[in-house]
Amino acid sequence: MSDFNYMRRQLLIAGGLTLGACLVPGMAIASPFKATNPRKISLCNIHTGEDIDSEFFNGESYIKTELKRIDNICRDFRQNEVAKMDKRLFDAITEIQANLGHKGQVRIISGYRSPATNKMLQKKGGVATKSYHMKGQAIDFNLEGVSLSKVRKAAIDLQLGGVGYYPKSNFVHIDTGPVRRW
Repeated sequence: MSDFNYMRRQLLIAGGLTLGACLVPGMAIASPFKATNPRKISLCNIHTGEDIDSEFFNGESYIKTELKRIDNICRDFRQNEVAKMDKRLFDAITEIQANLGHKGQVRIISGYRSPATNKMLQKKGGVATKSYHMKGQAIDFNLEGVSLSKVRKAAIDLQLGGVGYYPKSNFVHIDTGPVRRW
């Protein structure tokens, strides 16, 4: 077998394994973070005043009931609509917290955003037409007692997706889209 055919076969096998892993719900392999450590998070939605403490990953798999609790606190409070949030966001936030030595609350400014809310916010300016918030793939947050510039740097270091810095509004945006920053 030629080197080219061997490499092609290896790439096809690797691609098949990756695709298979992505199709199995709840598997930790989909996350770039430490798969064997439980992940806990303390969240507060600044608009609703709700807060939760959650262990959403037990070291082996994601806990569906806890992810639903997280989805609820990240809901579009204006429309009272809940959507499934990308769990990689919370993996990233717990990694950011660990890297900064932060054990306090994550303060949510915006999680899921319905199309109606997104359209309304677009009129005020500064909101993307095809926002990742509408897909449950973005969150705007800050960490209690940590400077935004440190949160921003820790988020950029992860190389997960988009990172936006909004010091005047007191939040950092992260999403699971392409890696970029603004």
